[in-house]
Amino acid sequence: MKVGIDAMGGDYAPLEAVKGACLAKSAFPVVELVLFGRKEDILSIAGAEGIDASVFTIIDTPEVIEMAEHPVKALVAKPQSSLSVGFQYLATHKIDAFLSAGNTGAMLVGSLQFLKTVEGLDRPCLYTGIPRIDSNPGLLLDVGANADCKPEHLSKFAILGSLLSSMMYKNNNPKVGLLNIGEESEKGNLLTKATHQLLAQNNSINFVGNVEGRDIFGDHADVIVCDGFTGNVVIKVCEGFYYRLAKRGVQDEYLDKFNFKHYGGSLVLGVNAPVIVGHGITKAETFVKMVELAVQAVDSQLTLSIQQAMKKFVENQSSVS
Repeated sequence: MKVGIDAMGGDYAPLEAVKGACLAKSAFPVVELVLFGRKEDILSIAGAEGIDASVFTIIDTPEVIEMAEHPVKALVAKPQSSLSVGFQYLATHKIDAFLSAGNTGAMLVGSLQFLKTVEGLDRPCLYTGIPRIDSNPGLLLDVGANADCKPEHLSKFAILGSLLSSMMYKNNNPKVGLLNIGEESEKGNLLTKATHQLLAQNNSINFVGNVEGRDIFGDHADVIVCDGFTGNVVIKVCEGFYYRLAKRGVQDEYLDKFNFKHYGGSLVLGVNAPVIVGHGITKAETFVKMVELAVQAVDSQLTLSIQQAMKKFVENQSSVS
């Protein structure tokens, strides 16, 4: 298995990416790690940190897409960037998965441009793990890839979330809920009302109804679906609340679960190869979690499962209509 790492992506790159790759190689010795970045910088850091760079395959990419650059313009203007070349390798099957803590917009655009969405899907989405006290984390999606969604988008996101929950946490029949302002089916705005109807008719998932904000951290649902605007607000509120309590010296086992470093990154769900997007402030130990997620996605053949599920979903929809 070959996992590609954007060594130039993130606020602390390439230092933390190289250190993280070293830790990941120790954790997953049989996985070949392919580093994309300025070779001179990578070798310099490896030498300074006492890291044996020969354990990596290094692809020299002279250009870097910065965090604040426009995603589409940057990918066009910098074809020799670590992101662009990494996606080229993934699209041509020279690597099995690709991860970066760099420009999220560029990662999403690159996923669409080089890999395309799985047939039957209009858009990919991002997810996050939601900490729960007495069980595995729940999944919330979308959390930022799609600020505006249609009901049919959310219905398909529910399928993606169910498959991911099965893969990550071995849930045979994960419960799917719709984030809303009330439990009753008639509650909500035009989007959630229409989505509720579609989810109730979606035989590919175990839909349990609406989930209110106060129930996100409970066991009512294993997968919670929402539009990307709402999902992003939710995770930013959680993140801000966690950091403020941590700064006040509050220590609690459950609170510590809100530290993003435990989860690594998010798979871009719905494209034709495993792509993992990490937080911009990712450091070495979190890169290990990102590599672990990539290994899980490849070993479980998650992409193939999504392709098969969407094909079945489209066929069922065609037979109904």
